[in-house]
Amino acid sequence: MSGATIWLTGLPSAGKTTIAHELATRLEAGGRRVELLDGDEIREFLSAGLGFSREDRHTNVQRIGFVAELLASHGALVLAPVIAPYADSREAVRKRHQREGTAYVEVHVATPVEVCSERDVKGLYAKQAAGEISGLTGVDDPYEAPEAPDLRIESQNQTVAESAEAVYALLAERGLL
Repeated sequence: MSGATIWLTGLPSAGKTTIAHELATRLEAGGRRVELLDGDEIREFLSAGLGFSREDRHTNVQRIGFVAELLASHGALVLAPVIAPYADSREAVRKRHQREGTAYVEVHVATPVEVCSERDVKGLYAKQAAGEISGLTGVDDPYEAPEAPDLRIESQNQTVAESAEAVYALLAERGLL
């Protein structure tokens, strides 16, 4: 079976990782080999020492893109719930996949910042509001939303299962299951 990278981009607390876990469960139940590249884990292990400057964020996204393509080229469905705030960084990952002949699907989890700040899964929005941190993507650091993602999900308007089903349906439509 051929692999693919499914990149879920969006603001912090948009629901990227939650949707990815739900999708992974469904894919694995169908017998697919799935690798989930969690952005926080990658930062801790593969990108330790990188900060949050534009250059460091780009480097982090390129590292994740490299690993994702490598795993996907060996038949895994790779789920990458990673903010990836800059369009040029995401485009470089897409181009790497194209060069290597590996399928790539970009999913924009387009949850409004107001909803994300209410969810505030990691407490980042509260810390930013209290002045404890700066450079929060979508608040005081840019997030360049994808103009033409393969799929756009408004997680505030549907359940996690419905969001995962939308991605699953797209993968089926593209012959990636």
